[in-house]
Amino acid sequence: MSQVKRQVSSGGVTFRKSDKGIEVALIRIRAGRWALPKGLINKGEVPEETALREVREETGLEGRLIDKLGDIEYWYFSKEDQTKYHKFVHFYLIEYERGSIDDHDWEVEEVKWFPVEDAIKTLSYKSEKEIMEKAIVYLKRTLGHSL
Repeated sequence: MSQVKRQVSSGGVTFRKSDKGIEVALIRIRAGRWALPKGLINKGEVPEETALREVREETGLEGRLIDKLGDIEYWYFSKEDQTKYHKFVHFYLIEYERGSIDDHDWEVEEVKWFPVEDAIKTLSYKSEKEIMEKAIVYLKRTLGHSL
């Protein structure tokens, strides 16, 4: 019989202003799935630190944390350790400051900038699409115009 464990992660929606409007960075992971960068919170880290670290590791980008967007939760099963995980992920809005999408780590197949409206269509997971919707609402409200 498998065991059940709890995992807590943190990640971010990294955005930048460009001549094309507002763009966000997405990562392509195994099997061609597009996702938001996220990862486990290390011992001694707070969720905000983890979000910035994971974005840096998985996208090659550094930024400034703006605000919390929300949390998601889901279940998954790991065949490797025969464990069912109940995962919680904190997501933050991060404004791009520096870095290159070519500097992502080995866990990620590709990183691309997407116009926000395309990003929401491209994301593979419903819960992450909901986080992106919250990011769009926040950006429209704070930037004071349509994206």
